[in-house]
Formats: sequence, C-alpha cells, structure tokens
Amino acid sequence: MNRIENAQIVLADEIMLGMMVTEQGRISDLAEAARMSAVTATEDWQGDYLLPGMVELHTDNLEKHLMPRPKVRWPTLPAILAHDVQVAASGITTVLDAISVGDIDTDSMRNDSLQAATEGLRMAADAGILRADHFLHMRLELAEENLLDMFAPYLNDDRLKLVSLMDHTPGQRQWTDLSHYRTYVSGKRGWSEDKVESMLEHLFIRQQAYAASNRRSIVSSCRALDNPVPLATHDDTTVEHVAEGVDDGVTISEFPTTVAAAKAAREQGLGIIMGAPNVVRGGSHSGNVSAAELARLDLLDVLSSDYVPASLLHAAFLLQDEGFSLPKAVATVTRNPARMIGLHDRGEIAVGLRADYLRVRVVQGIPVVMGVWKAGRQIA
Repeated sequence: MNRIENAQIVLADEIMLGMMVTEQGRISDLAEAARMSAVTATEDWQGDYLLPGMVELHTDNLEKHLMPRPKVRWPTLPAILAHDVQVAASGITTVLDAISVGDIDTDSMRNDSLQAATEGLRMAADAGILRADHFLHMRLELAEENLLDMFAPYLNDDRLKLVSLMDHTPGQRQWTDLSHYRTYVSGKRGWSEDKVESMLEHLFIRQQAYAASNRRSIVSSCRALDNPVPLATHDDTTVEHVAEGVDDGVTISEFPTTVAAAKAAREQGLGIIMGAPNVVRGGSHSGNVSAAELARLDLLDVLSSDYVPASLLHAAFLLQDEGFSLPKAVATVTRNPARMIGLHDRGEIAVGLRADYLRVRVVQGIPVVMGVWKAGRQIA
C-alpha cells in the first residue's frame, strides 16, 4: 500500500487538496484534506499536483532515435530503450508508437526500419525492460506502392490500437502550399532545388496511381476485423476531407489544418487531435491553423506530443491560457486519448482505476515532472 497526502489531485472535473491510497497497482481510496484520517502519510507531496499518467496517441520520437541523423541507422534495442526512458520521464505512461508504413521520400530509411522497430518493441516488452506501456499506431502513407503488403502483418497484431490514413504528397492536405513544403525539405533533408522539382513530379504520379485504391483496401480490411481498430484521418484541410473520412468510418481527425475542417470534424462527432508542439511554439511549423485557436473555439479534444515528448505536459498547462480549466486541459492528455482508443482502465484519478500518476510541480510557470508511477510502481 502507498499513501500520498497533501497533494493537489486533478480529478475529472475539479482539483482536490487531499490524499490518495494505492494498493496492488490500483487506486483504492481518495479523500479531501478535511476528511483525512490521522494516519501518518507515507508521502507528503507538499502541495504538488497529482495528475493521471499521460496517454500519447501519436509520437514519432522512436524514429528520431532509430535515425538520429540523415542516413544514420542506430541499433534498434538501444534506440527503443532511449525512446522509452524519454517518454516515461516526460510523464507518459501509455504510448502509441507512431510507426510509418511507407514514405514519400524514396531516400528514407523508414521502410528499412519497420520490421526491426516493431519486433524490437515486442521483444523489449516481453523481456520486461520497458517503463511505459507501448502500443502501435500504424501511420499508413497511402501513396506507397507496396503499402498493402507492408501493413498486412500488423492487421491482427494485438498491440495495434490506431491506424491513420496519411497522404503527405506535396500539394495534398498539410502541404497544400508548396512553398512550405519546399522550405521544409530543403531545411530538414537538405534537398537541392532541382531535386525538389524532380520529386514533386515523381510523387504526384505515385499519388495518382496508388493513394485512392490503397485507401479503399485499408479501410475495408480494418473495418472487417472482429474488433475493428479505430481509424484516423490525417491533416484534414477541407470539409470534403472530413466527409470522406466519415464515409470510411473514421472516428478521429488528426491535426486538421484549417478551422473549417476542425468545425466539420466536430459536427460529425470526430475526436480532434492537435500537436502539443503547436501549442508550445504558438503555431504550426507548416503554416497551418494553430492549436491554440482551435482550443479557443472548443475544437480540440486531445493533444499529441508528435515530435517532442516533453511538450505534452507543457502544452496541457498552457491550454489554461485559452480558457480551459486545469481538469479539462489535463483530460486532453489523459482521459480523452485513453477513451478514444478504448482504454478504460487508465487516464483518470478515480478509485478502481490503474494507479498511473505523476507528481508535477510548477516552476516559473513551467510544469516539471517530479516523479512518474505506472500501476503503482515508480518508473521515472
């Protein structure tokens, strides 16, 4: 048994100064300070916040460790362990590793790392050496020629919790404005102007040949499962994009790029995910709608750390500047993402749920993770 006292406990709808007791990996008791017994506390948190462990639905962080530099491939298990430590230290107790299946960049090493990454995650979990719970979010690049064969081994994988339908072809969705695409690939990938132009032509041809048929096949396969996996659209830009997703049975709109798309997603009952780095930076790196603007319009349900794990908690606290109460803000990184993918045993501080929780102290306006527990065991 573990007993924590003098904590500001962030519950579903309020903040309660009080105590929490955990036993056998679950929350067994909660009480306000005024109703606490005289039993000596196991831990006095001195007024620090007690939050649910965070649930991350879309992070590319593993990829950064597998490929720390262009053309550099890092050993798989050390990369996985470094990624795991980083997400756990950021307060993430459940993570969907966003694994790319296909790529629009023919020079990319993503396809080469697909099998190694997923097998390495399985081995590390079976060996009991991972701190956070790891599941799979398969990010399907629809213009990939071999997409169906590449995805087939994962369709019935018990770790698969989310499938997103992506089209990063220049001129589509996120990259509607080709000037932003040129700036991005020139800076991140070091492409010359000539290479950018040749790639634009090549990628357009590939998109026309494969994207639509791949989408139809993937949607059909995912919906035919005994327990259909949630589907997400990616970078919805227009009302028509949202309508297409609804027709396909999509339940999540990831990173809508315009207010119009986000409003359409809300009207259709889709969950809306935006990037935490977008909140922290004050805008999108691709020139799209800011997450803060969608928050002010109440068009944001979930934050994702995307490419910076530490941004998740920081962004949640910043949502208070956009009119969110702290419980509502915290729900965007805990309860809401957990429920989106059917996890009902975590994501909230409530009696009977799994004891995934964080100790957080605010220093100069920045939330600092002081400790992380998963199922009652400290992992960071």
